[in-house]
Amino acid sequence: MPRPRSRIGFLGPHATFTEQALRTLPESEDAELVPLPGNPAVLRAVREGTVDAGCVPIENSVEGAVPPVLDGLVEEPPLVIVREAVIPVRFVLLGRAGTSLAGIRSVASHGHGIAQTRGWIAAHLPEAEVRVATSTSEGAAQVARGEVDAAVSSPLAAEQHGLEVLADDIADNPGAVTRFVLVTRPAAPLAATGHDRTTLALTTENRPGSLLGLLTELAVRGIDLTRIESRPIKDRHADYWFHLDCSGHVADPAMGEALAALHRRCDRVRFLGSYPRATGAAEPVEGVGAPAVPLHGADAAAYRAAAEWLAGVRNGEWT
Repeated sequence: MPRPRSRIGFLGPHATFTEQALRTLPESEDAELVPLPGNPAVLRAVREGTVDAGCVPIENSVEGAVPPVLDGLVEEPPLVIVREAVIPVRFVLLGRAGTSLAGIRSVASHGHGIAQTRGWIAAHLPEAEVRVATSTSEGAAQVARGEVDAAVSSPLAAEQHGLEVLADDIADNPGAVTRFVLVTRPAAPLAATGHDRTTLALTTENRPGSLLGLLTELAVRGIDLTRIESRPIKDRHADYWFHLDCSGHVADPAMGEALAALHRRCDRVRFLGSYPRATGAAEPVEGVGAPAVPLHGADAAAYRAAAEWLAGVRNGEWT
């Protein structure tokens, strides 16, 4: 009996940057790709089981994190990240045939698209009303429906919605990239590759030095912290979720020991996945952040030797 096709939700409609990222992942092959109206809708569909997985943007190299995604990842029931993709983001201005820049009175895009082209819009469309859409492709769809005059979107959206490219490469910061993640309901992580990322969210008591103590658990084990974000806990004033990305895999001895230590010290720890680092993702640079080789005593062999020594101490058989 043929295996049923998996269903993967993504921020729709079709021709969004999210769909472009999703199509680079092996999970998308032979899967049914399901466009959904917003990142919260994607995460909700995964939780409810109407899709098997969901692809959402998590951070941009210019604008930083995507807050609704960070907030959604720590809701119940749990979700985990199983894969990531990093793609360059090229913005174009789309309009209906015959539209001139002088005739544009309104322009739509996703909030991150607007933020990344704000300078260009101010210089070339100073009189245009800027409207926020649920996605860059939805902005293009609004143009096709006659609701706005132009949209900041991806080149793919021009063909999808029958529009013309009125201006190309309009980003204020050429070379910007966006990182996307594929999330599922809880499952065992993919095997370690030696080129992995672990994502966590945690809360801690609000007192002097508490966050420093948590970060020290990573530092003393030679774990490279590549991202940290804070997001308010909605029902607890002045308390925060701290979202962390770290180099390494939960199967690594150093990472496993660090997670156990964080579990002892934190109010809550949410393991959000260990997964292969995407091609094109930022790499540790020797002399900046984590060294190119593990710190002395932080490699797997050192952890094995220490465990054997401790077992001997407990048995009265050490040397």
